[in-house]
Amino acid sequence: MVLFRLLKIVSVALRFGLDEYLRGHGRVGGIHTTLRILLFWRGFSVPRAARLRQALEALGPIFVKFGQILSTRRDLLPDDIATELAKLQDQVPPFPGDEAVAVIERAQGTNGKPVSELFCTFDRVAHASASVAQVHLAVLHDGREAAVKILRPGIAQVIRHDLELLDAGASLLEWLWADGKRLKPHEVVAEFGRHLNDELDLMREAANASQLHRNFAGSPLLLVPEIYWEYCSTEVMVMQRMRGTPVSHVDALRAQGVDIPKLARAGVEIFFTQVFRDGFFHADMHPGNIFVTPAGQYIALDFGIMGSLTPIDKNYLAQNFLAFFRRDYRRVALAHIESGWTPADTRVDEFETAIRAVCEPIFDRPLKDISFGKLLLRLFQTSRRFNMQVQPQLVMLQKTLLNIEGLGRDLDPELDLWATAKPFLERWMSEQIGWRALMRQVKEEAPYWAATLPQLPRLIHLALNEDRVAPLQRQVALLQREHRQLRGTLALITALFALSTTLAALLFWLR
Repeated sequence: MVLFRLLKIVSVALRFGLDEYLRGHGRVGGIHTTLRILLFWRGFSVPRAARLRQALEALGPIFVKFGQILSTRRDLLPDDIATELAKLQDQVPPFPGDEAVAVIERAQGTNGKPVSELFCTFDRVAHASASVAQVHLAVLHDGREAAVKILRPGIAQVIRHDLELLDAGASLLEWLWADGKRLKPHEVVAEFGRHLNDELDLMREAANASQLHRNFAGSPLLLVPEIYWEYCSTEVMVMQRMRGTPVSHVDALRAQGVDIPKLARAGVEIFFTQVFRDGFFHADMHPGNIFVTPAGQYIALDFGIMGSLTPIDKNYLAQNFLAFFRRDYRRVALAHIESGWTPADTRVDEFETAIRAVCEPIFDRPLKDISFGKLLLRLFQTSRRFNMQVQPQLVMLQKTLLNIEGLGRDLDPELDLWATAKPFLERWMSEQIGWRALMRQVKEEAPYWAATLPQLPRLIHLALNEDRVAPLQRQVALLQREHRQLRGTLALITALFALSTTLAALLFWLR
């Protein structure tokens, strides 16, 4: 099946003339020349950018998502290709409305109602269409306007085949390239596949949307639609209809009086709020999924791909970002080594120097003056030199960072990404230390302490029994994992208790 899929990819590439992109590349230029001779009968009246978009659509959802990511990188692509690929954000050819109705009625089960009874009105013409699902507009019987998201029929099998192909490509990468195993391609494909499979369950997406809605309830920066749970299933999601202008339509937003530089800064704050405050972030933030109200509020749509971070990941990322913004490259190097992302025997001074060489050229410069292609090349060279390990759990975050940076570039090329993000991170870090953070952690962890303390006598008994050393070690390891973040807090509580006891005794004798 993988071989069949690979042959299909090659045939689609040749059918749409994608071999044209080999022109000018010395190592493979001969292949292009040979193909031109063998396929002399081909003639294309459609521009190359349109043919690339059509080929990605023909190949399926994974390739469409790749095109969506590329469409936000106008600094890396010619304008004609970036503009054409932007159509993949919400203009993928839809499936027929009758099929959409059939999916809705099938999702209702054996006792389900027809569409005419579920909705007061239902538009059979798709309002927007993407790689995995499409959206139709409807009105509920109580008058609420709704957007109905419906999975494409048969999409699960297509995604499964594409993931098998990507996994086979990962094996080939490990076999052909010395750096292949360091990049952990199988783990990256598995992480990508996990998020894609999540998109195939619209109940899960509805739960993601509901969580994000709660996280930003009352926010002046971001609106998230309400979910109408009684109409939802694994194949259908019904939510509040949101009205706004696509974020990529900058001229229309200006005409509405939206402050574009302020909008760009708000986008950066929304991203860092999701990552560091909540540890739960929208990981598919291409322009087709983001609208803006006339008041300048963002509207988030499409919650199929969401990322999450553990407290440990958030802590290390925050240390890295903050040290990066302060140009404390030694702290950046140490954070990478302490987290295990770089081997423990790495020389800190050499790593610090390499990071400085990558970062210094991009500071105090607006987005329009930063060559992201050169930055990626330097980062890759540095990671290869110091054997930095790819972190599969951060793949979605890195993808989102690419989207955010591209979105900021389109909105406000003068945006200083670093100056905008630094105050937010400093404020967030200040909230993680001090009395407020201490009291919050004590409140959160008190139930765990209450459950653990009674077990201490049993653990001591196990320690005295040589035959039970291994179970004890497992228990201790579990406790260490659960309370690794609390060691500093416990030490501070102990010190405060000792101090308060001393002061009380002193006051007693002075009295």
